Amino acid sequence: MSLELSLQFGAFPKAAEHRRIVTPARARRWIAMALAAPAELAVRIVGADEGQALNRQYRGKDYATNVLTFDYLREPVVSADLVLCGPVVEREAKEQGKSLEAHYAHLLVHGALHAQGYDHELGEREALEMEALEVLLMGALGYPNPY
Repeated sequence: MSLELSLQFGAFPKAAEHRRIVTPARARRWIAMALAAPAELAVRIVGADEGQALNRQYRGKDYATNVLTFDYLREPVVSADLVLCGPVVEREAKEQGKSLEAHYAHLLVHGALHAQGYDHELGEREALEMEALEVLLMGALGYPNPY
């Protein structure tokens, strides 16, 4: 599968540690596993302030969330920006007893699926379908069930 990927990091505490975990090769592998079409994606890992500002501006929710997907085009090429909030991802990984690497892998798979039209917020059937696919993809990548 063809994937053009831009990986960017904002400034936040422990950003260097996150950069060592989310390498271009790993991000490409994780995302490519979830793609059913060629894609052009930008992934930006940001701090809490930037994450909160984007979530407030685009979703009307005044807090930083783990991943935001901005999908622009689905055919013939998937075009999207994925924004992950590093501090939120780190906090969630600790709370859920996951490695930071496994949580990033899951959220990039999750975001790539959103970019292709999957949406767990449409209803229970859609949520179950998306979660089942995520479990399969994470297993294929060698990670445990993220749920």
